[in-house]
Amino acid sequence: MLTPQEQRFVEYWQQNRDREKKLFRQLLVGLPAGLLLAIGIVASVVTRQWYQQADMVANSELNPNVLTIAILAIVVFVAIFYKKFQWDQKEQLYKELLNKKEKEKNDEEIGHG
Repeated sequence: MLTPQEQRFVEYWQQNRDREKKLFRQLLVGLPAGLLLAIGIVASVVTRQWYQQADMVANSELNPNVLTIAILAIVVFVAIFYKKFQWDQKEQLYKELLNKKEKEKNDEEIGHG
């Protein structure tokens, strides 16, 4: 028998799984995770105290446009990847709970049959 929490999750996921799978939604909801990583990268580059030789190279060769594009690409990638990973985890749990429910139903039928 599914617990009430598991049953609520199954009902929720049946209603929302297609909506949460959309790429645009994954991007919007995952942006905070991507931005956290970007903040760390920017802080590391701006403080310039992480490696002396890298600082010299960055001072002479760092192109702000390339850095901006790279950070935006990282933010988008992390945002989408993070939410896709979460979606896969929820989908797996959903399928496991459905299998558990079906198995219990079959066991019940065999017991009464």
